[in-house]
Amino acid sequence: MMYDNVIVYRMRTIVDIPDHILNEIDTLAKQEKISRAEAVRRAMTEYLEKRPRSRPDAAFGIWKSRKVDPLGYEDALRREWDR
Repeated sequence: MMYDNVIVYRMRTIVDIPDHILNEIDTLAKQEKISRAEAVRRAMTEYLEKRPRSRPDAAFGIWKSRKVDPLGYEDALRREWDR
């Protein structure tokens, strides 16, 4: 699929959804005048947007409160490999 010179890849998948949830999705989709697939996509998007995301920089500074030299600690670990 292509929108404004941007290629969008989609993947079809099979998901087991309990009947009571599927019924709610169908009711919502009918009210919103959207497909069941669109209702599921929107629900998944909302779920993912609300979850905290891991940040690539989350590990930076984790040694600042420790009373050990991080490079010395790394060297000690590497010496264990030489045994």
